[in-house]
Amino acid sequence: MAIALGTIPFGTTVDEPTSFAILDRFVDSGGTIIDTADNYPFWQDGTTGDESETTIGRWLAKRGNRDRVVISTKVGGRPTVPGDRTLDSAEGLSAATVRGAVEGSLRRLGVDHVDVYWAHLEDRSVPLLETLIAFDELVTAGKVKRLGASNHATWRLERARALAAAHDLTPYTLVQMRHSYLRPRPWVRLPEGGHVQVSEETLDYVRSEGLTLWVYTSLLAGAYTHKPLPEHYDHPGTTRRLAVLREVAAELGATPNQVVLAWLKAQDIVPLVGVSSIAQLDELLTEIDLDPALIARLDAPA
Repeated sequence: MAIALGTIPFGTTVDEPTSFAILDRFVDSGGTIIDTADNYPFWQDGTTGDESETTIGRWLAKRGNRDRVVISTKVGGRPTVPGDRTLDSAEGLSAATVRGAVEGSLRRLGVDHVDVYWAHLEDRSVPLLETLIAFDELVTAGKVKRLGASNHATWRLERARALAAAHDLTPYTLVQMRHSYLRPRPWVRLPEGGHVQVSEETLDYVRSEGLTLWVYTSLLAGAYTHKPLPEHYDHPGTTRRLAVLREVAAELGATPNQVVLAWLKAQDIVPLVGVSSIAQLDELLTEIDLDPALIARLDAPA
């Protein structure tokens, strides 16, 4: 199942019993990828950023099923000033931070390694080579299996991969960015701090280099079904694409969410989905097939 479960609210707005039930259903239905970070959800009042990893760690300990799941977590976005709800004091990607942060994640998750470790966001105050060497040390030590870059400009990703090749270091092979069927207006500044939108250049780069693209906000936080679209999606292209999306969904007897996920997966993109109930998860786990003609119709509106 080419889908990843996002866990931002686990242990906070989604309480522990519900989080456990969602994780159980996801894995029992064939899901394997569980995505978190060392700062989820630090921006909410009363939280520390430990909550998501800690909740997953308790679930893993209780179920004893570490070998059944792919654990993905991130470093770089945890605030260093207590109570800071912005990214202004983000921990960054220095070698010392990377080495220390992974130990915190391993402890909270209760595991001896993570399957994917991400540079959560860029840190241009630190030389790329310093970060890459620190990440490579973690791979060599067996604490991390694969490396990914999240919210990085394409040119920085290419520079990092070129440096890794030149110095015989483990490269980034996964990319995580914001992407969905609908796209915001070109050049708009997204209101969510740290979010970086997939561009045509991103898609071209990951396909040409054989990288794996994971995308968050894949369902626009409910805007395809029950919430208004954010203002920055207000443009003629949205109107045309929404009309086709709804036509295809009606023809298939599917929901718009299911069609969007199928459209992403048809491009070998891994969608990250977040849910707060079993009912929401069951909708998103329902597989539908899009034949080439339907994909062409969905891609036609600009």
